[in-house]
Formats: sequence, C-alpha cells, structure tokens
Amino acid sequence: MKSDDEWKAQLTPEQYQVLRKQGTERAFTGKYWNTKTAGTYQCAGCGTELFRSDDKFDSGCGWPSYTQPLSEEVVETQTDRSWMMKRTEVHCRACGGHLGHIFDDGPKPTGLRYCINSCSLDLVVDD
Repeated sequence: MKSDDEWKAQLTPEQYQVLRKQGTERAFTGKYWNTKTAGTYQCAGCGTELFRSDDKFDSGCGWPSYTQPLSEEVVETQTDRSWMMKRTEVHCRACGGHLGHIFDDGPKPTGLRYCINSCSLDLVVDD
C-alpha cells in the first residue's frame, strides 16, 4: 500500500479525490461516459483490469456503466451511508481505490449497473 503522499504524487487531483477520498466526478463530464471504443478498462490507481467494453452500456446516467466486472475477484463492495441514503460502493480489490457504486436497475444478464467514475479508469484499446 502507498502512503497518502505517494497517491497524491501519482494521481491527478480529480483521480485522488475519487479513488482515495470516495469522491464523484460530475455527470456527463468524464472521458469514458459516452465512449464506444472496444477494450479493457483498468484501475487508474494500480492497473488492475476491471471491466470489458463488451459489458458497457448507455444507462443515461452520465457515468460509464457496466453490467459486470471482469470477475468478482477484481472488485469489492461496502455499504455507503453518505448523502442520507444507503448505496453499495465498488472498490478495486488490489489497491482499494473507490470506483463508483452498484445499482440493481441494469439490463440483463445481471440486472446490475456498475456506475463507475471515468477518472478511476484507464482504457486499453483492443488491437
């Protein structure tokens, strides 16, 4: 694990706020909310492969949305009781970085919507 100063040196201020302080980027402003490019989305903090473009869909919420992660082993969840509501936070299992939230209003096959901040991701484009 890295120190807070090491994270600040590695990440942009926005990435630091989201990944390390559980922040949220503004809707419709992130670099991947409307991207259709084929590839694999990695954690911007540690490079762990998290989501595939095949599982990305347009939820209309303004953040990249996925039906599922690459595997259940790459993410972990915890209850978020901020903003006077109960939600489920999604974190990168490898580095603990905050990615976004999971909601149960997604399409088939899972019925889930992994609502993820663009700045917590890096896209590796398929060849």
